[in-house]
Amino acid sequence: MATDQLLLKEFNKLPASLQQEVLDFVGYLSSKYKTKRSVPKRKAGSMKGLVSYISDDFNAPLEDFKDYM
Repeated sequence: MATDQLLLKEFNKLPASLQQEVLDFVGYLSSKYKTKRSVPKRKAGSMKGLVSYISDDFNAPLEDFKDYM
């Protein structure tokens, strides 16, 4: 038996109050799924120009980690 048919069969066995609870839960899951999918994709290069200054010694080793190097 197909999953959708099995779900419908089990759903129809429930009393009306529980059927409404199932529908509410399905609505919750649908909205949760839509929220995750609606996050826009990040575009490469969108932060370009944000950092206007980096010190000359940016890549120099830090004194705090001298003992570990």
